[in-house]
Amino acid sequence: MSKRDDLIAKYATDIKDKFGESADMDLLTKVTVGLGPAIYNIDASKVSGGDQKELETVKKNYLIKKLGMADSPELMDAVKQVVEKYGSSNKNKHRAVVYYMLCKHFDKASVYN
Repeated sequence: MSKRDDLIAKYATDIKDKFGESADMDLLTKVTVGLGPAIYNIDASKVSGGDQKELETVKKNYLIKKLGMADSPELMDAVKQVVEKYGSSNKNKHRAVVYYMLCKHFDKASVYN
């Protein structure tokens, strides 16, 4: 398996363990590939749930730019909800998992087709 495949398997385990869901492996793979080389960078591959600036970045760069959503308070609520469900004490919130869960939350899988 490639390093990317190993990471995707790790993300799928996180989704199962933290969110109690089985991952849609096709969508998870597409979200991960969409992140490009950021998944290999220790800092860029994680989301800091306690950093408001980081959460704004997720909202702007992913929900608004990538998924094409209109800015609204609902977006930040969803970001905070996913981060909270991931576990506030969990320091390793993988960006791919957060993006995947937001994509599922807003039913935007079609963006990756």
